[in-house]
Amino acid sequence: MKFITVVFMILYLFALSFGVFFTEFFRIPAPILFGLPLVFVFKEPGASFLYVKELLIFFLAFFFYYIVGVDDYKLFTVNLISIFICALYFSYFVGSNSKRFKLSILIFFSLLAFSAVIMVLNHFNESYINPLRALLAGQEVIQSPSGIAAYQFTFGYQLAALTPFIFIYAYLFKKKWLVKALVLSICLVFIFLGMQRSVFVGFIASVLLFSLIYYKYKAVYIIGITVIASVLLYTYVLKDGFDSKGKGAENILVKNEQDDGEYNRSTLLKENLRIYAEYPYGLIFYGKNWGDVIYRNQVFRSGITSHNAYLMFFTYLGPFLGLGFLIALYYKIIGAFRSVLNHVREKKYALLICLILSFLAVTINSLSHNAWLLSADGPTVFLFFSILHYLKIQKNNKDLEEAENEVNSHQEVHVQWKMNGEPQDRILI
Repeated sequence: MKFITVVFMILYLFALSFGVFFTEFFRIPAPILFGLPLVFVFKEPGASFLYVKELLIFFLAFFFYYIVGVDDYKLFTVNLISIFICALYFSYFVGSNSKRFKLSILIFFSLLAFSAVIMVLNHFNESYINPLRALLAGQEVIQSPSGIAAYQFTFGYQLAALTPFIFIYAYLFKKKWLVKALVLSICLVFIFLGMQRSVFVGFIASVLLFSLIYYKYKAVYIIGITVIASVLLYTYVLKDGFDSKGKGAENILVKNEQDDGEYNRSTLLKENLRIYAEYPYGLIFYGKNWGDVIYRNQVFRSGITSHNAYLMFFTYLGPFLGLGFLIALYYKIIGAFRSVLNHVREKKYALLICLILSFLAVTINSLSHNAWLLSADGPTVFLFFSILHYLKIQKNNKDLEEAENEVNSHQEVHVQWKMNGEPQDRILI
């Protein structure tokens, strides 16, 4: 039974992490096919639904953005299903079971690491790896090299979640310096070959923030050593091993030297801000959609967006609804981060810190792409619920500990009263 449970966990987290919904092999949505058996057959005893408020916020945000704004009922349904099944997974299957929670984290990041290895191999044997990628992703491969994803930018979210997590994990769990150096090298190779500049920015931001809160003033030396190590790694390993003419020529540095053309992020951002200035309250309050406002627009003439998930969200919903939904969704995670600032060196908070900073990197990645929490991006959704669930498990364990202390205190009073000869009906249990 345990083996079957783990198999279903892998299948469900695989579908969630890599955005597998419909494939040629089955016409039932993958999150439902693999997630519901875990919820109903292997559920944790005594579990109940824990995310009513969050699900209500998601529903309303989806309704205003996808129904009122974009007018896309398919995206509304697909994203809502993905979010709802993930909430069911953590509520009923994981529940208060710490072992299932930690196993879920392990499987999730193992899958992301596997996808990153696929990406590295894709650089050297595209003809063999691409069919494997198509099989695993359940759809035709559009961009290469990449991991288990049809597009490179989709794979970027996987890398954004993976690299800061494993790097910070190596530090918080007191691994040896050799292990830390090896993990850093692996992260840099993944980012270098992953060809996503936004992933690199997210990784740097998460690592810098972690260094500042963990080492404080000593962070300056740590950052300096890291920069030197990175330069040496590039000079003596990456630059010679992956030149611009041979294998591995497709990398983040070569991509950075190429002109983005019409997809230049700064140009798209400026033009989106200009459109936003014309409709400051949000497009839905003017009865318009993206197609209406980019008509005859030379920058967005092909129908593309600014590739900034948050800016597009504000463009449709405006500052009031948009900011309100963002605060409602993120305030618990921000509160969790603030609460661990003074406990960063305590081991019991280590996993939470890794998850929060991994979520931060994925969130930063969305500044350059369209996928994010409200588009039910797999890694982002999993990290969001894993952080919230960690807080619930921690609170549950704290309540149990307080209850046990209270019982023990009453028992001590009980013994003392008996020794003093108090009447039986005065004894508290």
